Amino acid sequence: MSAQDLFGDMATLEDRALGAYLGLAVGDALGGTVEFMTRREIEHKYGVHSRMIGGGWLNLKPGQVTDDTGMALAMGRALITSGGYNGEAVADSFVAWLKSKPVDCGNTVRRGLRRYINQGTLEGPYNEGDGGNGAAMRLAPLALISFGAADEDIEAWTVAQAHITHHQGRSDAACVALVRMVHAALRGEGVSGVRAEATRLIEAHPKFGFSPYRGHSSAYIVDTVQTVLHFYFSADSFRTCVTQTVNQGGDADTTGAIAGMVAGATYGASAIPSAWKGKLDRTVAAEVKAQTRALLMLAQRRADG
Repeated sequence: MSAQDLFGDMATLEDRALGAYLGLAVGDALGGTVEFMTRREIEHKYGVHSRMIGGGWLNLKPGQVTDDTGMALAMGRALITSGGYNGEAVADSFVAWLKSKPVDCGNTVRRGLRRYINQGTLEGPYNEGDGGNGAAMRLAPLALISFGAADEDIEAWTVAQAHITHHQGRSDAACVALVRMVHAALRGEGVSGVRAEATRLIEAHPKFGFSPYRGHSSAYIVDTVQTVLHFYFSADSFRTCVTQTVNQGGDADTTGAIAGMVAGATYGASAIPSAWKGKLDRTVAAEVKAQTRALLMLAQRRADG
């Protein structure tokens, strides 16, 4: 596709792009309430959890986000400041986020950032224990700035940001596939475009197969992706996709964030329930909107040559 084809209808593209980024934040904030609960526990306590009420094990304020959105915003700042992907800038921004004392931080992320602080290396050695979802949860800004880029650049940048904290094959494959899913949705290919990328992932890595769905929604990247894809493809709206995803429980802030990113890119920011958008932390919402515009401008500038 030419740059004109990709960026010609900017109003529609901006709605989808903002949907991806805002969807990540909304899914994170909604899912944070029920993180680490089981499906039955959620059903017993809430019936269906569909309101931005905060609480949960982190005692969140209504609309407060967790590490998923925090790290996404940190990466977005580095991408914008650098005018593109710069590994040191991204790692430095992640460290600044960590030093800001965020509400939570995963063990693998913390270990990777400590390695960077102490050794200055942008990736650790390959580690099968790095198969968590922490590199996939923060992908929205990378997906936006790499829209329209060459395939080899998309893959290189996506894997490079992952390896700052997670160096594992299934994590890498999932991150690349998720970015490609967002790109397919941004191009207007809808659910069928996302399905094609999911099929591509599963053909290369059969462990990601999600039918029949096993019901596991842990922080293991395979469980996370299976959960997201199962509910994404069984839903016909942003609201249904994200609600059903977080009500599965487990690592619900991250499954919610990733489902929100893919569904948001598919249905657009205009499809995100206004009650959820209205409750989202205002500072976060404002920065998401500002970053979305800046990242799309950088992507368009690169595509225009």
